[in-house]
Amino acid sequence: MIQKFINGCLLVCALTFTANAQKEKWTSLFDGKTLKGWKQLGGQAKYEVKNGEIVGTTVSGTPNSFLCTEKDYGDFVFEVELNVAEGMNSGIQFRSLSKPDYQNGRVHGYQMEVDPSDRAWSGGIYDEGRRDWLYIPNINPAGQKAFKRGGQWNKYRVEAIGNVIRTWINDIPVACLIDDVTDKGFIALQVHSIGKDQAPGQQIRWRNIRIQTGADMRPHAADNTPVVNLMLNNLSEQEKSQGFKLLFNGKDFTGWRGVHQDKMPTIHWKVIDGTINVSPSDGSETGNDIVTTEQYGAFELTFEFKLTDGANAGVKYFVNEDFDSNGKSGVGLEFQVLDDEKHPDAKMGAVGNRTLGSLYDLIPSYKPDKRFQRKIGDWNQGRVIVYPNNIVQHWLNGFKVVEYERGSNIFKALVARSKYAKYDGFGMGKTGNILLQDHGDNVSFRNLKIRTIEK
Repeated sequence: MIQKFINGCLLVCALTFTANAQKEKWTSLFDGKTLKGWKQLGGQAKYEVKNGEIVGTTVSGTPNSFLCTEKDYGDFVFEVELNVAEGMNSGIQFRSLSKPDYQNGRVHGYQMEVDPSDRAWSGGIYDEGRRDWLYIPNINPAGQKAFKRGGQWNKYRVEAIGNVIRTWINDIPVACLIDDVTDKGFIALQVHSIGKDQAPGQQIRWRNIRIQTGADMRPHAADNTPVVNLMLNNLSEQEKSQGFKLLFNGKDFTGWRGVHQDKMPTIHWKVIDGTINVSPSDGSETGNDIVTTEQYGAFELTFEFKLTDGANAGVKYFVNEDFDSNGKSGVGLEFQVLDDEKHPDAKMGAVGNRTLGSLYDLIPSYKPDKRFQRKIGDWNQGRVIVYPNNIVQHWLNGFKVVEYERGSNIFKALVARSKYAKYDGFGMGKTGNILLQDHGDNVSFRNLKIRTIEK
């Protein structure tokens, strides 16, 4: 009987081992001895094999260098361990390309960032040679803490399956991007360029480079990592699992109505190519803002907007239609949408509290580096988060630009000296509508999504 029990345990262990082996079937991309299967593109940084590791060394005055797989990959799960010198910058390219007709063969494509600096953007997704930053990890504080500095080894993981791109560092999720610009390309190990006046010789080392493809892929389940979705009016499975829903279906104004009305306005508002478009007016804005038919309390709202020269608009929340503003517009807390350079409202108010991203007429926005301020005519990413404890945040293009507490003494003091002082209880409703403003200028919106945040 005991022997049967032991045999049974051994069988279970064997089956478990076999199942685990099937779950984790990997193909190595590095033989530990040579650079077979790899080729160098871009700059002239030095790549060599030492002690079973690929070692990349910086060279002064040369462009970004890339050690690229000779084979292209579409859908895959990729892992590598890396150890980077403090102060050095690097990245893992994937679904990347080099074509003679694109900037003389410049390497371009997705990159998982390696950033051992106080900025802590490791694991973010950058579009090398093309669109710049796509996913800045600022929106995922837990992910920003995953990278171990000081010359320690870090385990990097990329899952690229269909339009879903996800990253992990040391088994902690960092980024989730939904994008469809490139579906296949090489994987590359980057040594970032340094200037002619910078000392060469900094090194990054890679080991345990492996990949899963086809039936061998074992991607992780959906999690709570914030999503940046660049697909038009699309909800990813991860967004759905997090409770997001579309506020705009991309086809019509279902779920919207005119403020103080039970139907949509007949002028200015149109759906064009999957976007909400507000056309220029003759100067009359009366009753032409639109609001959601539903009201929201604690929530996370994401949206994209595009300005034209000199345009003014806004996204309002906790809108209270009892404050009828003489029937001219909806009244509520406002994420300012504005061309700061050309619209006079940017110079009004106090200390910039009417500029882009601000809590309009109450709190100015912190402006990120100009590199991350989009040109007029480009799409901007906005985010408003209202937590159950009444902490509110405005985010613009991956940066938190405003934070405040509804109902705090500071908030009440700011309202008392603002244009909203005449509205008793302004901004303090338990729930309210979301509003898109018609300020008489041409502005577009798309990818409007919202989820309720439970206590």
